[in-house]
Amino acid sequence: MDVRSRNNVRVTGQTGGPVMMLAHGFGCDQNLWRLVVPTLAEHFQVVLFDYVGSGRSDLSAWSAERYGSLDGYARDVLEICEELDLRDVIFVGHSVSAMVGVLAAAAEPERFAKLVLLVPSPCYIDDPETGYRGGFSAADIDELLDSLDANYLGWSAAMAPVIMGHPERPELGEELTNAFCATDPDIAAVFARTTFLSDTRKDLAAIGLPTLILECREDVIAPREVGAFVHAAIPASTLITLDATGHCPQLSAPEITARAILAFADDGSQ
Repeated sequence: MDVRSRNNVRVTGQTGGPVMMLAHGFGCDQNLWRLVVPTLAEHFQVVLFDYVGSGRSDLSAWSAERYGSLDGYARDVLEICEELDLRDVIFVGHSVSAMVGVLAAAAEPERFAKLVLLVPSPCYIDDPETGYRGGFSAADIDELLDSLDANYLGWSAAMAPVIMGHPERPELGEELTNAFCATDPDIAAVFARTTFLSDTRKDLAAIGLPTLILECREDVIAPREVGAFVHAAIPASTLITLDATGHCPQLSAPEITARAILAFADDGSQ
């Protein structure tokens, strides 16, 4: 298995420097990091990749069995770390990849130095029994997934601008729409279920690494109650609210996003 080509791995930045791995979210690929990479690459060796089934990954390596759970995506991360012999990785995970990073770090903590969870959500569905607010009811998620199954391209065109959260900048919504539409609908349907039906709340307490949680002022996918929950659940965590809106601040507010990541990564604490 050629992991580098399977996951379209690309390494840039400071050769031999500290390692920062950037992991994209649902319906996206490594291209969505492009506005923050130049800043981060001035200080770090930056590892970019596409999950199997996304971007320019090897689609022949995809299986519904492996990628029907977040563990399959965590295995992608760990296999890339093994292939590149990475240690002391600063892992930056966007959206569902934040929880993929949590699972990877729990499985092989010796590989990682710090975690950056960018607009994370350990569970998207409200839990009335515990008072947890994920932002969606179970019926909301069922409707979202049914709509995606019925007409993926139409769902993408409707949902991407909502997820991006910047109606005054339609080009951002169009970029996310194009990213969604570039994904095979059958693969996207599995990844969507894996994402929106996941519940990793119980995994958070096992994380002993220094962790930065970055949330936005307004985010329909990960409301601020979620950021507060993740912060309370991870012992060694810091929560920062970016002066940004929407669920993709690396695109809509790349400067402040990159600065927040750098400040945490460079502060010397391990």
